[in-house]
Amino acid sequence: MNQQTAAVHTDTDKCGTRLRLLSYNIQVGIETKRAHHYFLHGWKHFIPHSRRFHNLDLVAEQVQGYDIVGLQEVDAGSLRSNFINLTEYIADKAGFPFWHHRVNRRLGNIAQHSSGMLFRIKPSEITVHKLPALIPGRGVCMARFGHKDESLVVFNIHLSLSRRARGKQLGFIAELAQEYAHVVLMGDLNTSPNSPEMKHLFRTTRLIEPLDAFHTFPSWQPRLHLDHILVSSELKVRDARVLSHSFSDHMPIAMEIEVPNGVKLT
Repeated sequence: MNQQTAAVHTDTDKCGTRLRLLSYNIQVGIETKRAHHYFLHGWKHFIPHSRRFHNLDLVAEQVQGYDIVGLQEVDAGSLRSNFINLTEYIADKAGFPFWHHRVNRRLGNIAQHSSGMLFRIKPSEITVHKLPALIPGRGVCMARFGHKDESLVVFNIHLSLSRRARGKQLGFIAELAQEYAHVVLMGDLNTSPNSPEMKHLFRTTRLIEPLDAFHTFPSWQPRLHLDHILVSSELKVRDARVLSHSFSDHMPIAMEIEVPNGVKLT
């Protein structure tokens, strides 16, 4: 885990601690507004471009009001990102004291596909796991806040496009989630809540989807529910929404949860 200097930011009351969560697939800072942009702007996935860091500055402004952020489609520092770790860059711009990234797939100096997490509370533990897939590289990052049974565990994931692979990956994550009472699972799952693999996850864990529909993709005409923040039933959801502004091909989703008094986050 990496650390920078900034103030810890949470709200507490007699009911428990409230945390603001955000999950966002940022498409390595590429703003996509139409389907044909995938073709016209595809080169931006491999070569630096002048607006990438302008877009990332706007992403940093968007995430700075949250306590825990899960980022997908980040770069850990390669040619396309001017050899800058984008998780670290956003953490610095948004004033997060703690951050962590996991490289999922390395394409030499051209691209370092990764996922990232930003924290205003210092995790007591961070663990990464490889996810099963035909093409290796996908993984899950688990951040624990607190200790032993009275802790909060947050997973950040970006699942495969293949339904078969997603089923195996969610089965693996379900086994991890079953070990903890208070769980948040966030990320780009590349599937809807009604898919067979998601229904199996809900049957085998205490995780629930707070809203029926988070339409997050594509950002210019959201109609698919691919991005999720799932919570265990013991966590109270105070607010959940899709944010209307985006600098990616995905819309970000935000949630405010209340953690029971017995859970000590630090």
